[in-house]
Amino acid sequence: MIKGLIKKNRSYRRFKKGFEIEKETLIELIEFARYSASAANIQPLKYILSYCPEKNDKIFPCTKWAGYLSDWDGPGEDERPSAYILILGDTSLAKSFGCDHGIAAQNILLGAVEKGLGGCIMGALKRKALHESLNIPPRYEILIVIALGKPDEEVVFETACNGDIKYWRDETGVHHVPKRPTEEIILDL
Repeated sequence: MIKGLIKKNRSYRRFKKGFEIEKETLIELIEFARYSASAANIQPLKYILSYCPEKNDKIFPCTKWAGYLSDWDGPGEDERPSAYILILGDTSLAKSFGCDHGIAAQNILLGAVEKGLGGCIMGALKRKALHESLNIPPRYEILIVIALGKPDEEVVFETACNGDIKYWRDETGVHHVPKRPTEEIILDL
């Protein structure tokens, strides 16, 4: 159930070409974010939805993909996301956004996985260029971008060895993600 959704909720970076995500699906995913916890219940997050190629083409060049894969510049033309959700902080409502956007993003992606989709949360962005490209008013701080689509890659867990947590791809294109073992992350103090 929830454990299965969490384990399927990986950072997918390659998507099936030609798969479309409707605006209504994105709105449903925003509903999951809307029900998320928010510090002091201020609810300062705003969302920009992108599901058409013209707008997606403005967003893609402002994203940075998979920093550990130094020989890969991101998805090719035939692997790009079908949609994006930009999560913004409304500075007229709050000056700091804490972890609100992380909670909202996780809810969005869990909803996406339930619908057979996958995504990738990106914080490495060309924010100034993205502001300009989409004419985002200055009062909105770009916090993260979620790329969404129908995954076209296999992502598997590995147990991290000797603290090495860098993800990698094997010769068949399978994406390996090392996770620290449970006994390493629980402190017995």
